[in-house]
Amino acid sequence: MSVDLVKLFDLTKKQYNLLVRFEQLICEWNKKINLVSRKDINNFKINHIAHSLSISFYFKFKNGTEILDLGTGGGLPGIPLAIIFPNVNFHLIDKVGKKIDIVTNIVRNLKLKNVKTSWINVKKINNRYDFVISRSVSSYDTILKNCESIFLSDNQNEFENGFILFKGGDLRNEFKNANNFYTHEILKKINLDFFNEKKLVHIPNPYNHT
Repeated sequence: MSVDLVKLFDLTKKQYNLLVRFEQLICEWNKKINLVSRKDINNFKINHIAHSLSISFYFKFKNGTEILDLGTGGGLPGIPLAIIFPNVNFHLIDKVGKKIDIVTNIVRNLKLKNVKTSWINVKKINNRYDFVISRSVSSYDTILKNCESIFLSDNQNEFENGFILFKGGDLRNEFKNANNFYTHEILKKINLDFFNEKKLVHIPNPYNHT
């Protein structure tokens, strides 16, 4: 499998070079600590970078948008998105201190001025955001319980503030209690087997609808 990131996401040379450097750094650090699954590190470009950037097919964030990357792990999807949205502010958090230390190092190496990192539980965050994004394995119910009062009230984008979650498979059970959500199939934009059941789920601020 292969993919032309430049053509697919209309990247500048600078953006592409930063993504290549990001992959190099992840591969180096992954030998010391498991930032991403070792079984697919060889497919990092597709499984992690293209997957992360797939948000941009459906969501064009306006300058100044505030985004929280919940459970960022190895900086995903936050770092790739910060590279292609240089005027959007990203806050990458994780409960694992060692991972955040490495992600902080990577952010400095890449000189990303629109990214900040924190070793913190989301329950203890006092900031407010337009969107919370996550590729973590947490269920929607768990995320919902932990993120109350986290969203800014005013919508500055063309789509309502809320969660944008990377999910796969049959979503009916996980989101059966959600009053309102929208799914986007990544396969429609990237025709590769890896994305067969990969979806993006947008849940407009659920705390406004309960």
